[in-house]
Amino acid sequence: MLTTFLLLPLAGVLMIAFLPRTREHEAKWIALFVSALACALSLAIFVRFDRDAAGYQFVDRFEWIRAADAGFSVQYIVGVDGLSAPLVLLLGVLSLAAVLVSFNVTFRAREYFAWLLVLETAVAGVFTSLDLIQFFLFWELELLPMYLLISVWGSGRREYSAMKFLLYTISGSALMLVGFLVLGLAAGTFDIEQLTAQPPSDTLLPLQAVFWFVIAAFLVKLPIVPLHTWLPDAHTDAPTAVSVMLAGVLLKMGGYGILRIALPVLPEQAHDARVLLAALAAISVFYGAVLTLRQRDLKRLIAYSSVSHMGYVLLGVAAMGSVALSGAALQMVTHGLITGLLFIMVGLIYDRAHTREIAELSGLMHQMPLIGAATVVAGLAALGLPGLAGFVAEITVFLGALEAHPAATILAVFGVVLAAGYVLWAVQRVFMGARNERWSALPDFDAWWERAAVAGMLVLVLVVGVYPRVLSDVVAQGVAPLAAMLAGPAA
Repeated sequence: MLTTFLLLPLAGVLMIAFLPRTREHEAKWIALFVSALACALSLAIFVRFDRDAAGYQFVDRFEWIRAADAGFSVQYIVGVDGLSAPLVLLLGVLSLAAVLVSFNVTFRAREYFAWLLVLETAVAGVFTSLDLIQFFLFWELELLPMYLLISVWGSGRREYSAMKFLLYTISGSALMLVGFLVLGLAAGTFDIEQLTAQPPSDTLLPLQAVFWFVIAAFLVKLPIVPLHTWLPDAHTDAPTAVSVMLAGVLLKMGGYGILRIALPVLPEQAHDARVLLAALAAISVFYGAVLTLRQRDLKRLIAYSSVSHMGYVLLGVAAMGSVALSGAALQMVTHGLITGLLFIMVGLIYDRAHTREIAELSGLMHQMPLIGAATVVAGLAALGLPGLAGFVAEITVFLGALEAHPAATILAVFGVVLAAGYVLWAVQRVFMGARNERWSALPDFDAWWERAAVAGMLVLVLVVGVYPRVLSDVVAQGVAPLAAMLAGPAA
């Protein structure tokens, strides 16, 4: 089932590749069909996932490369547990939403939708891979479609932003590859499950250095201050669908990598670094929120808010308890839903008004009441309003981290206060106030694909907010063994 989910978008790429130029407009329908099937398959994986069973499920495995003389092999292994199953579902949902909001793309449409599907396969490979080399290959595969989608279909300084994203990510990936090779060669295997069960102790480099080599790539992708500057540029110049994927699932690759590899494979080194990680988390939350308050472009505002909100993930990781780790995993999913929805709403506003400058927008609720209402709900979810998806994740992180890192947690709580400031300020400036005749001709939702994408995301934000157990029970299955493992070094 997982292999089918992984390869399904590539089948769509092949179908699009053989379309003649005269039928290029059909690429969006192929992408929609394939992404809808992948979304349904991700939902089936999530629903059929056994919350009471330990370990990985839906595992597919075969030996890919065997180096008998060197004493190791590289395998194709995919599987999901409570950490990855919700992210697989998130990927399926956001990929479908990204295709829907791209229905008006006409410039080189075949290539655009093909790269969007390649991106889905790359991220799916990261979330399901259980071999370090396989994980790295999918991690790197994601770079090509992202670079092209920003540099070709973006706006503004798109080439600069795409190259900046590429350089930051490759720099981190180089360090990660060194760490993976050291671990795999020392243990005689790149199997993540085996490395977790028996972490290597005798390695070519000190294990503390290996830990920071591995986690560096994840901190860049998360991203954490001061490694965050690529993100606002990439978001500002990326197409709407690419911003949805970037904020919704690509940032989560960083948090997932920490939870899947850095912590379980190197638990003692992770425990030694917990105070520094908590400090980085608190700085990211607070500094990211302060920077967000200064933004005058709607896209940059949401981008900087992501820097702040992903700091909560690292704070939960740094606490290394079951409650805090559950909060970190929940934060990745809820943040993906909320920011994905926010970027869709900003894209709809920009398509109509042709500006994202907050100072130029006002009174849009009079012309676009449905778009305005959906944006308000998404904004309230982003600031952590009870009853919406953002609240349960943030409060879980705070409850789990307060005892372990009280100072960092208190500073992070002030990030919520600042979030209320920038969200409510932006909503008031853009949507409230008197009717502005400059925008009197702007339409509300005027296409079925816009309504479908927004309605689906809103439903999920509300469902998770009202009934968080739909996610928390699954996450608990994945977090329990990790928390037990990290309790060993703590003792």
